[in-house]
Amino acid sequence: MKAAVIQMNSGADVSANLAQARGLLERAAGAGAVLAALPENFAFMGAKERDKLAHAEADGAGTIQDWLAATAARLKLWIVAGTLPITAPDGRVYAACSVYAADGARAARYDKIHLFDVDVGNGEVYRESNSIAPGAMQPVAVDTPLGRLGLSVCYDVRFPELYRALAGDGCSLLSVPAAFTARTGAVHWHTLLKARAVENLCYVLAPGQCGTHPGGRSTYGHSLILDPWGETLAEVVADEPGYALAEIDPGHLAAVRARFPALAHRRL
Repeated sequence: MKAAVIQMNSGADVSANLAQARGLLERAAGAGAVLAALPENFAFMGAKERDKLAHAEADGAGTIQDWLAATAARLKLWIVAGTLPITAPDGRVYAACSVYAADGARAARYDKIHLFDVDVGNGEVYRESNSIAPGAMQPVAVDTPLGRLGLSVCYDVRFPELYRALAGDGCSLLSVPAAFTARTGAVHWHTLLKARAVENLCYVLAPGQCGTHPGGRSTYGHSLILDPWGETLAEVVADEPGYALAEIDPGHLAAVRARFPALAHRRL
């Protein structure tokens, strides 16, 4: 069965972003995708970190969540919904990655654990913790038609212990929806994703934001799908919205793990 990663250039207009996502999901489903993953902040990217608070939704109900459920059911498509802002008790939001089954029911929710509070250079500074509350330190996985899928978001990719826990929970796929900065993406995106695929012998689905966004933020794009050997199966190389599609083959995964049983050789 096939999976797709959706690359977007999201802005501050939620309706426009959902329209962009709708068109790309329809194209991916039409090409045979059973599951499609949207990027981080797919529904809203404002000029300032705290702009997202105005679009926060209560868990389980709201414009964005209702749209996701309806779209999954209409397209009969599993959707990994990047992140959307879900109200947190302290006035911030959770960066919630929800998974919707092909009947429109929500199958899982993961809240981003690791928050991007960094200075990437040349005055480009991020403080996600000013508006985002960290999720509970608990890995989240969900069974899908393509296999058991481990959930993560963007900056999480730099913390391999999360993915090791997901592999230990039986995951054969890992999703990493992202809005990777252009500066860090150029040097780290492919390397980090390939490491997570190879060390855990898992498929990796990595949809990303691309281009320039409100406030001047630039994101790296290069949405891709990797196999358990770290080979790139499909990639959006253009710096514009699009999608990449690849076959997820349980037989290939089993064969790789059988001939190279590194997960069974762990000692620590």
